[in-house]
Amino acid sequence: MATLPRLLASAIACSLASSAVLAAGAPSGVDQKGMDRSVKPGDDFNAYANGAWEKTAQIPADRASTGIFLQVFEKAEKRNADLVKEAAAANAPAGSNERLIADYYKAFMDEAAIEKAGLKPIEPALAAIDAIKDKPALSTALGAQLRADLDPINATHLDTGHLLGLFVAQGLDDPSKNYPYLLQGGLGMPNRDYYLKDDKDMVEARTKYAAYVQALLAQAGTPDAAAKAKAVVALETKIAQAQLSIVESEDIHKANNPWKRAEFATKAPGIDWNAYFKAAGLDDQPTFIVWQPSTVTKFAALVASEPLDTWKAWLRFHALDENAFVLPKAFDQLSFDFHGKTLTGTPKQRDRWKRALGLTNADLGDAVGQIYVKKYFPASSRAEVQDMVKNILKAFDARVDTIDWMSPATRQKAKAKIATIKVGVGYPDTWRDYGKLEIRPDDAFGNHNRAELAEYRHQVAKLDKPVDRDEWWMTPQTVNAVNLPLQNALNFPAAILEAPFFDPKADAASNYGSIGAVIGHEISHSFDNTGAEFDAQGRLANWWTDADQKHFKEAGQRLVEQFNQYEPLPGLHINGQQTLGENIADLPGLAIAYAAYKESLGGKPAPVIDGLTGDQRFFLAFAQSWRTKTRDAALRQQVIGDGHAPGPFRAQTVRNLDPWYDAFKPQPGQKLYLDPTQRVRIW
Repeated sequence: MATLPRLLASAIACSLASSAVLAAGAPSGVDQKGMDRSVKPGDDFNAYANGAWEKTAQIPADRASTGIFLQVFEKAEKRNADLVKEAAAANAPAGSNERLIADYYKAFMDEAAIEKAGLKPIEPALAAIDAIKDKPALSTALGAQLRADLDPINATHLDTGHLLGLFVAQGLDDPSKNYPYLLQGGLGMPNRDYYLKDDKDMVEARTKYAAYVQALLAQAGTPDAAAKAKAVVALETKIAQAQLSIVESEDIHKANNPWKRAEFATKAPGIDWNAYFKAAGLDDQPTFIVWQPSTVTKFAALVASEPLDTWKAWLRFHALDENAFVLPKAFDQLSFDFHGKTLTGTPKQRDRWKRALGLTNADLGDAVGQIYVKKYFPASSRAEVQDMVKNILKAFDARVDTIDWMSPATRQKAKAKIATIKVGVGYPDTWRDYGKLEIRPDDAFGNHNRAELAEYRHQVAKLDKPVDRDEWWMTPQTVNAVNLPLQNALNFPAAILEAPFFDPKADAASNYGSIGAVIGHEISHSFDNTGAEFDAQGRLANWWTDADQKHFKEAGQRLVEQFNQYEPLPGLHINGQQTLGENIADLPGLAIAYAAYKESLGGKPAPVIDGLTGDQRFFLAFAQSWRTKTRDAALRQQVIGDGHAPGPFRAQTVRNLDPWYDAFKPQPGQKLYLDPTQRVRIW
């Protein structure tokens, strides 16, 4: 996957071999009550596996969706709540992780103190914006607000509200050193389509966004808020027009644009880049990798052409918008009404204690993570899962040997890449040190902004250090997993290694179908349409023969066309190219997990459990792991701006695997049925 940013995935394998042959009375790991047997598997496998559940499932009022991921997340959330309570009760010494956690949580929960402080915490930032007198000073202000962004390879669609975002990692051509990457940003809505598309839902979103911008500025006492709001939305529309689309941004070859610092003045005139980089603390960097070069050039032109007062209004709005949750309730409520109710259809804001946990995890992730794994993920579990991942990697390696269209030269390079994948399970081997971060029990606003600045400085500091291929990009308490092409590495956080993704009491078939497919998915990301562009060292390099690459891309195009047919909402189709990386990872990931499951049986037949064969349990577990029910507004946002197809359509991946046909006997003429020659096989 790669993220929440583009996230999703998990772990499994070898130790399951001992439990593969179970007594007939052992639990199947399949929720049969959630199935709808009135639906033919060949017409809609997701409905067959999840239809009864979907008919009765209720999306919580404070959520945009529900499903298996929420179920596992809530387990981790409950554990985090207990950890925070224990940290508060421990009266730990100043500077300890426990004290940082307790004080951070306490400050956010102290609503009375936040109300009393009013706008005082943000007034210095607003005053600094008001003090901008000319365009060079604007360049300084824009540089000073540069902040760390997400991994662009896994989250190109996640724009920062700042004009540009920073990502620090090894170079695309030079894996020996870290480089600063610059990525497009600048929008208050999810992505550029919300500004540029003319269908009624996007038009309605824009209307409500304009009202929100005005209301937020007015709440802060901004003079002439209506005119300023209109100018902000007009500016962001121009920013959206300057941005590249998600599909364009995912073309890694178009992203590899090293610019010398001195070249910015001629390649992107309009920003005082010397002032910008000095304010960002990057004036000593000789080279930047500019992910969307045409966008940066257009952004700089907008800085020059648009009125200074418009930019100041834009800066003011974003300062308020990005901090609304640590400002008085009136600001927080306005923010939720738009970002929650309008954009995702969620009617109720999450309880404050839940949001406090989320923010604590975001800003003190490793501090919470260290305590989390000590209590809930022992070293023995880590070792067990590491063995599982090794078995899935072994199955992938064996599968490469069977690919008849792949030449020996390409096969050798693929196997070398598999052999060098770095797998992180549960938690990192080294932890972030928060010793220099000031956290106060009475300063929610300051705590969050100091933590955000500390994260930025942590990323910038990597520019002077050797590349760390063991670096983690998720915290242990995150319910997700990620593939990191530049590091040729995988992260499987502890929190996702839980039932029903992985249940040691359940049958091996369901474990392989669920967590095994997640592990296979992340491994397969190393060989999706983006991952396949990187070699074993994480270097952008073509290791394919021309014929092999042609076959690979043709197979990918067939998968694009398959997903283009799916229609989550009337008139709104999945973009098969936008979701191609995730769909490629799903397909071989499932095939590899199936191969590993069959290997785990040791040549013995799988038992029939609860009337289901082993293969039936495997595929049902896969489909049930994608069990999801989503509000229409949130579903629309996902389809437009996310690299992942909605879960119910990912469950239909089974239609490309021959063993699924043997297990469920779909017939020609049924909606999912594909002739053997039409089934997509990539790895």
